[in-house]
Amino acid sequence: MPSSAPLATAHRHAQIAQARQALLAQGAVSAHAEVEPWIARSWQRCLAQGHRPSQRVVFDAVSAPALRRSQEQNRRLLHAARPVLEQLTRAIAGMRYFVLLTDAQGIVVDVQGDCDRQDPRCSAIGRVGIDLSEAAVGTTAIGAALTELQPVWLHRGEHFYDDNGSYSCAGAPLFDPLGRCVGMLDLTGVDVPERPELRHLVARSARAMEDALLLHLPHALLLRLNWPGCPLGGEGDGLLALDGDGFVVGANSTARQLLPQPLALHGAPTHASDLLAMPWAALFDAARRHPPPLLDLPLWSGLRLQAWALLPQDAHGPRRAAPSLAGAPSAAAPLREAETALIRRAVQDARGNVAEAARVLGISRATVYRKLGHPKAP
Repeated sequence: MPSSAPLATAHRHAQIAQARQALLAQGAVSAHAEVEPWIARSWQRCLAQGHRPSQRVVFDAVSAPALRRSQEQNRRLLHAARPVLEQLTRAIAGMRYFVLLTDAQGIVVDVQGDCDRQDPRCSAIGRVGIDLSEAAVGTTAIGAALTELQPVWLHRGEHFYDDNGSYSCAGAPLFDPLGRCVGMLDLTGVDVPERPELRHLVARSARAMEDALLLHLPHALLLRLNWPGCPLGGEGDGLLALDGDGFVVGANSTARQLLPQPLALHGAPTHASDLLAMPWAALFDAARRHPPPLLDLPLWSGLRLQAWALLPQDAHGPRRAAPSLAGAPSAAAPLREAETALIRRAVQDARGNVAEAARVLGISRATVYRKLGHPKAP
């Protein structure tokens, strides 16, 4: 029986073409169109700038001084990205995709992988210094990832310009330890089958680069964080870096999701005690133990995380396997005692007013009663 894949591919391309025609004729894409909303938004931005899909696309390079400035400004990113790019090119070997790394403006700062220099469509974009921003070359994974700040997949006719209809690409934004977008990572192929799973691969690789950027920061302590029951020591960990005084110097994307506002706005420093309902010095005490124990971290919200507190030389995890949550009461007990002491002190400062203490701590009255071992007041 013949495969239905070619029919499905032809149907998808037809749906994309219909969406483009509707956009050009009506200025909008139907909510039922076979394109993702972010693609329609990018098409509309291109139209708003006066561009038309039939225009010729020229892939221009920035000036030599501008390229030198970009590479110097992104020196740390290039260094952190190198081992990840090596792994990524091995993962896509033989797929006829190559890797582009850009700065935050969409300027290519590195090219790796199987870029066929004999194909002018590959050599046109696979060069350091080429401007691949949305303003320069329309809807691409690069411009979309930098604008939408999310991983994207873009296939052939989903590009705005007809000239770009042979490309397929996956892209993901890159964030520095302060949560600012500093560039993007892209996988591009020419006349290749659709591979939407590459969106996951490029996003995973981008997160690995962000973790490497964070680990290269000068820091005195690293917290590897996750929810109880999730194994620590892998790529899914939240990473929070502290200086010697307990102030946050950086966090990865996962840590920014696990902890409420791990980095303060407007440049105001965030302290570990702003995030964790425990004495921050206990983290450093735990990090000096060998192997570092598995910690039970209370948050001011009443939620709890598990963590390793690690010195810089142990950043990837303890040298020996850490005990499971069930086997770590000795490490968790001092932290629970410290947490209880903090809550008891807040109640004392509030002259016994539990509601006021709970408000100051940012937790519920029920949590205060539970932590102090008292029945809830009527």
